[in-house]
Amino acid sequence: MEKKPHFVRRELLPREVPSISLAILLAAVLLLNALLYLYLNKFSSSLGRVETDSGLCPFGHFKFGAVKNCSPWLSCEAINREVRKLKCVGEGAVKKVFLSEWKEKKVVLSQLTNSELKEDFLHGLKMLKALQSKHVVRLLGYCEQQFTILTEYHPLGSLRGLNETLHIPKYKGMNTWHRRLMLAIDYVSVIRYLHSSPLGTLVMCDSNDLDKVLSQYLLTSDFHVLVNDLDALPLVNRSAGRLVKCGHRELRGEFVAPEQRWPYGEDVPFEDDLMPPYDEKTDIWKIPDVSNFFLGHVEGSDIVRLHLFDIHAACKKKDPAERPSAQEVLDTYRKVLTLLIREAAMPGTREML
Repeated sequence: MEKKPHFVRRELLPREVPSISLAILLAAVLLLNALLYLYLNKFSSSLGRVETDSGLCPFGHFKFGAVKNCSPWLSCEAINREVRKLKCVGEGAVKKVFLSEWKEKKVVLSQLTNSELKEDFLHGLKMLKALQSKHVVRLLGYCEQQFTILTEYHPLGSLRGLNETLHIPKYKGMNTWHRRLMLAIDYVSVIRYLHSSPLGTLVMCDSNDLDKVLSQYLLTSDFHVLVNDLDALPLVNRSAGRLVKCGHRELRGEFVAPEQRWPYGEDVPFEDDLMPPYDEKTDIWKIPDVSNFFLGHVEGSDIVRLHLFDIHAACKKKDPAERPSAQEVLDTYRKVLTLLIREAAMPGTREML
């Protein structure tokens, strides 16, 4: 009889220990969920920064650096008087680009180099003025008479240098599947913005190969993507029966969408007048290839590709009408990121429970 209390204590111990462990585990899961919720909420806010950003200035104005007040776009006189060229940093078919200085701040001055392409230059300026947002490089001023545009300077340059940038010791911590997927989300956000812009549905025509696409976008110092070159953005207007064609020459290769290629075979010489027009779904076709570049070959990138397989397969449908919209692609990218962050934050939790 004296041994009964001792026997009872031994019987309760194995029941109490799992209960305590389970309580601790549940508390940890709840804490992780709370932290994950706060993180994802902050992340969702950053994804919606374009639509809700209160820092954007009224049309015709800009805010630069840490300055709180908006200033009018610089005029011809102000550009000539206050902007100093430092060096040429790039030249394309339409314009030459100079790293310049304005009030001790680095800026970019673009000038027309081919008078035959002045309409393209002015179209780019028109788009830059009309589309100012967090998706688009900041316009600081312009001079139509002198075919000059002044924009914000981003030292990391175009997306062509992304992989090189991510190998710089300062940025190696950014070289993760998570950050790379966020860059892809930024890119798709730009496409979505162009397809539903204040001007209507715009097609990114300067995109006949991957290198050309990457050259149209800038990488900001806080690792976001901005569209920089808007010289070739034709408007699709379905209600008016208006489709587009990207240039007047034959396009070849697997990177461009099937409907952008000459449909009548090698035996029929290319003629621009016979080439059928198309719509914005050409941009959707190219998203998987551009995203593949963004994802790179870091740990975890193959898992991201696996989760994006179905939406990318839909983007590559031969019939443009069967491809998803940019908004649908963007929604899927965001869901995949949220899912993978959740799985990374709580690996094996389900099995433990």
